[in-house]
Amino acid sequence: MSEAVLVLEDGRTYRGERFGATGATVGEIVFNTGMTGYQETLTDPSYHRQIVVMTAPHIGNTGLNDEDPESTRIWVAGYVVRDPAVRPSSWRSRRSLDEGLVAEGIVGIAGVDTRAITRHLREQGVMRAGIFSGEALVDASGRARPLEDLRDQVRQAPPMAGADLAGQVSVGERYTVEPGPGTVPAGAAALTVVAVDLGIKSMTPQRLAERGVRTHVVPASVEVQDILDLRPDGVFFSNGPGDPAAATHEVDLLRGVLDRRIPFFGICYGNQILGRALGLGTYKLTYGHRGVNQPVMDRRTGKVEITAHNHGFAVDAPLTGDTVAPHDDGRYGRVRVSHVDLNDDVVEGLECLDLPAFSVQYHPEAAAGPHDAAYLFDRFVDLMTRTEAGDAAAH
Repeated sequence: MSEAVLVLEDGRTYRGERFGATGATVGEIVFNTGMTGYQETLTDPSYHRQIVVMTAPHIGNTGLNDEDPESTRIWVAGYVVRDPAVRPSSWRSRRSLDEGLVAEGIVGIAGVDTRAITRHLREQGVMRAGIFSGEALVDASGRARPLEDLRDQVRQAPPMAGADLAGQVSVGERYTVEPGPGTVPAGAAALTVVAVDLGIKSMTPQRLAERGVRTHVVPASVEVQDILDLRPDGVFFSNGPGDPAAATHEVDLLRGVLDRRIPFFGICYGNQILGRALGLGTYKLTYGHRGVNQPVMDRRTGKVEITAHNHGFAVDAPLTGDTVAPHDDGRYGRVRVSHVDLNDDVVEGLECLDLPAFSVQYHPEAAAGPHDAAYLFDRFVDLMTRTEAGDAAAH
């Protein structure tokens, strides 16, 4: 293996071995605490422009397969692991993790102390970083580049704060996922959802299809009239990368949905967009929540769920009581925090009390798990069904 160097913007440096493609990459460095599901992590568009450190020490043991990707490509900017598997061991594997990273040009590093890196990020907060290997470690004359040069290159990378990235990961054209076989009762019409792709994972429309829902996945650039033309029973905003404070189009789009009282469900980035549409603030977390083992309480039921997360921003809302949504002198009525993270009291869900709208900050589709939050899709279907029945009764 050839040498690779991980350089953080504060000057902290870790030396290891090339893993994946050879070259240079820069981005925001974050850590993921999941012990499984590395393929789903790699292909989650929410990781666009981020270098991911895996805290689990042994990564790659099941290789990569053709069934589990959450999108059509690997999105992480770089990959950091401690002890990669020498060879994959799974009947479903089609290639090794290293081969998959090389094929898609993802620069990585192995053989570094990921525990030390994680502790540093927990203390100092996420920051920009770069991984360098091969020719990226030498200058034009063939001499080793000084670490100060590598650090300066890292510091030239754009920060995540202020980044509007959903349009870079969104689908270019609309596509439709039909309900699963036998999921729609005989003689009944399938519910229709318009899912705005801000970085959607493929399992999300699949979870809706399992519940008899037809899902039209549309680009982030869609206008409200395009949504109305599809005559949806509900609208869904997906997960995605970037700073919600920069998502002015998506916020305006959602306000158009809320004004028409169309049932709404948002996850992750969609939760932050709902918060901003209601007039609430958002802020950047020190090191974020990323992994499949985050404890969240559903305040409606008191149940604690182990959930999958990937977010570096959060909604700023009062944790207790009902609040009148600040936007436009409270035209959207009351809102409450429905879910809260038990590790740090971060807002993990919003529920509108005078509109058919709710959201959560985590991933109920949860590939590769856990599945504690799958009931939220049932809650969305129930909201659409009740709203549809109420509209029929009103007429």
